[in-house]
Amino acid sequence: MRLLGIIIPDEKRIEVALRYIYGIGETAAQKIVRDAGIDPNKRTKTLSLEEANRLKEIIEKNYKIEGDLRREITGNIKRLKDIKSYRGMRHIRRLPSHGQSTKRNSRTVRGNVRKSVGSGRKPAGQKT
Repeated sequence: MRLLGIIIPDEKRIEVALRYIYGIGETAAQKIVRDAGIDPNKRTKTLSLEEANRLKEIIEKNYKIEGDLRREITGNIKRLKDIKSYRGMRHIRRLPSHGQSTKRNSRTVRGNVRKSVGSGRKPAGQKT
């Protein structure tokens, strides 16, 4: 089933299927289903056209999703970089920006750099 241009799975409960839309999480999905007056245990494939339209209207009216949300987040990060704030500089350097330690963790952010030392023993010279 397509909802707002996003394909959501047919076999899942509507409450879970809505989470496939970027910008809608667990709490938002529960609230949307409650506002639309749909049984949260109902499967996506059993939704009527009227129920799908109600979901679509509620999401369009109250939530920023997909492209608009991604654009807003990108704009916020760009603004932080432009004003050279601390968080912006962390983004520029591709380091964690929420106070995490970087000595042992954040390998994925830094590019999985592993600078480990071997046994410390130098290899023997030539064999005699």
